[in-house]
Amino acid sequence: MSFANKTALITGATRGIGKAIALKLAREGANIVIAAKSVEENPKLGGTIFSAAAEIEAAGGKALAIQCDIRFEDQIQQVVDQTVERFGGIDILVNNASAISLTTTEQTEAKRFDLMHSINVRGTFLVTKACIPQLKKSSNAHILTLSPPVNMNPKWFEKHVAYTLTKFNMSMMTIGWAAEFKKDGIAANALWPRTTIDTAAVRNLLGGAILANMSRTPEILADAAYYILRQPAAECTGNLFVDEQVLAKEGITDLEKYAVVPGAKLYTDLFVD
Repeated sequence: MSFANKTALITGATRGIGKAIALKLAREGANIVIAAKSVEENPKLGGTIFSAAAEIEAAGGKALAIQCDIRFEDQIQQVVDQTVERFGGIDILVNNASAISLTTTEQTEAKRFDLMHSINVRGTFLVTKACIPQLKKSSNAHILTLSPPVNMNPKWFEKHVAYTLTKFNMSMMTIGWAAEFKKDGIAANALWPRTTIDTAAVRNLLGGAILANMSRTPEILADAAYYILRQPAAECTGNLFVDEQVLAKEGITDLEKYAVVPGAKLYTDLFVD
């Protein structure tokens, strides 16, 4: 599939993985809608919806930056309405926005539990629901959710059960949507990295520069997303992909260019054995 004149709505595309996917698709000619909260730059995180839009347009794409907190259904609908008004429809939805807290049961405050569920689960569901009427009109509609293969090994639950629940919920919704909307020609897949990715979350919340230097860049997920989203929707749906698997299918096995530090030992991401 050509991405020329196709419209991709990406949640949380201000920075990191979301922005990398946005830039990749923009270079291929796609229109990009950045739906995220940041309108003023946080020094620890960097970037706003406006700076991301500027990068996308510099890469040759058309960008629409809309402030949106996906916990609020009215804000989601405004994003969809403005997208249709500007670009005429929606062909691709990337559910990237997510909250993380790797805390045990006793350490997880109610407000943090609620935040993860309201963004990762409820928000992802409501954004997808709002986009479905437009996706049904597309000639090759795709939903791509950044969530992992469902892995029932207890080790993925014992240290951060609240977070794990939300990410597996995102993957289970993906499986459900693939079946529910197959008749409508809408593909639904999930994508997850084999290794940790150098993002603000890794640098600020998880492992700092040490873990970042044992990670890959977000561009590996952007490239994997590109290969998934260009597939015929009827033939590529219901998969919980890992980035290396997607690239290997395309004959890409030398992944050294994605390493933050070439030759460094890489750290395996959560939920991947």
